[in-house]
Amino acid sequence: MVSTASRVGTGNIIGVSTALCLGGFGSVFWMWLIAIIGSASAFVESTLAQIYKKRGPDGSYGGPAYYIEATLKNRPLAIVFSIFLILTYGFGFNMLASYNLQSTFSSYSFYDPKSSPWIIGLILAVIVCYCLIGGGKRIIKVTSFLVPFMGVAYILVALIIMVLNISALPSIFSRIFADAFNFEAIFGGFSGSCVMYGIKRGLFSNEAGVGSAPNASASAEVSHPAKQGLVQVLSVFIDTILVCSATAFMCVCSGVEPSASLSGAPYVQAALKAALGDFGPIFITVAMILFAFTTLLGNLYYVDKCLIYMLKRTPSKRFMTAYHIIASLVIFVGAGLSADLLWSIADITMGGMTIINMPVILYLGKYAIRALDNYTVQLKEGKKPTFKASDIALPHKVDYWN
Repeated sequence: MVSTASRVGTGNIIGVSTALCLGGFGSVFWMWLIAIIGSASAFVESTLAQIYKKRGPDGSYGGPAYYIEATLKNRPLAIVFSIFLILTYGFGFNMLASYNLQSTFSSYSFYDPKSSPWIIGLILAVIVCYCLIGGGKRIIKVTSFLVPFMGVAYILVALIIMVLNISALPSIFSRIFADAFNFEAIFGGFSGSCVMYGIKRGLFSNEAGVGSAPNASASAEVSHPAKQGLVQVLSVFIDTILVCSATAFMCVCSGVEPSASLSGAPYVQAALKAALGDFGPIFITVAMILFAFTTLLGNLYYVDKCLIYMLKRTPSKRFMTAYHIIASLVIFVGAGLSADLLWSIADITMGGMTIINMPVILYLGKYAIRALDNYTVQLKEGKKPTFKASDIALPHKVDYWN
C-alpha cells in the first residue's frame, strides 16, 4: 500500500494531462507499453528486495542499495544510488507534487498567480511537517482510509464520462494508435514526440524499474519472495493501466482538444468542467489533495530508508527533526516554481536512479526468475509456496530464507 500510494499520485492526473497536451493522443499508447515493460522490472526489483532484505529490530528492511552491496560488494555505488533517491523523492518529486496540487486551484476565481501558489504551498508544507514530526497520526489515518475510495471513485467517474461519450470511443482509439505510429511526426522532433512524453510521464507515474518501490517491498512479511514481486506487478497495473488510462479517457472524451497552452492542471479542469459541469473541477481538486498528500508522505518514507542505509543506523531524533523541516521547506518552495523546471529536475534525478538500478536488476534478474519458477511449481503441485535460498542456488549470504 505504501508503494501504491507513492505510485498513484499527481503524476496520474497532471502527468497524463501534460503528455496529452505536449505529446498528443499517441502518448497514451506509449504509456501503456512502458507499463507492460515496467511490470516486469517491478517484479524483478521487488523480488530481489525480498530475497536480500535485512533483519532489523522492527522487522525487515531493504531495497536496491542493499542488493547492490550484497551482490556486487560495491557500497560506493549503493551510496550514489541512495543519494539519487533522496534527490528524487525528497526534492524533485515532492516539489513537483506540491506544484501540481496548487496548480489545480488555478481555475478558481480566488486564485492569484503571484500569491496563491505560495499560500497553498505553505499550508501543505505545515500539514506535512506536522504529520512527519508525529502530531498528524489522525490526518494520516483519515487520508490513508479515504485514498482507496477516492481511487475507485476516480475510475468510476472516468467510466461514467466514457459511457456518456461512448460513440466517440472508436475514433479516440483510432487516433491513439494512429498518432502512436506516426513515424514522420515522431522522428521529426523525437524529444517532443508522443513516444518520449508517453515514456517519461508513464515512468514518472508508475516508477517501475526506478528502484523506489523495492524499499517498501522489502518490509513486507511473505512466505515467498515472488509473492511481493507479483503484488508490485499489480501495483503498476493499478497505476498506469487503470488510473492513468482513466485520466486520459476522461479528458479526451470531454471534447476539449489538448494543447500546449492547457498543459497540466488547466486541461484536466477544462475537460472535467465540459463533461460534468461545476462538479468536475471540484472533484479533481479533492482527488489531487488526497493523492498529493499520500504521495508526499510515501516519497519521504523512501528517503527515511535510504538515510538509515547511508548512516548504518537509525538517525537521531534531532537529525530527523531537522530533515523533516527541510523536507517541508522543499514542498513550500516547489509550489511556487515553474512546471518546466520541476519536470526537468524530476526527470534528471529519476534518470540517475534508473541508470544505476536497471543494469543491476538485469544482471541479478536470473535469481528473481528462478524464484518465480520455484513459486509456480509449488502452486501447480497444490502446495502453499515457501522459499529457501538454496532452492534457487543463491550464491550470496542472506539474512532470511536460510
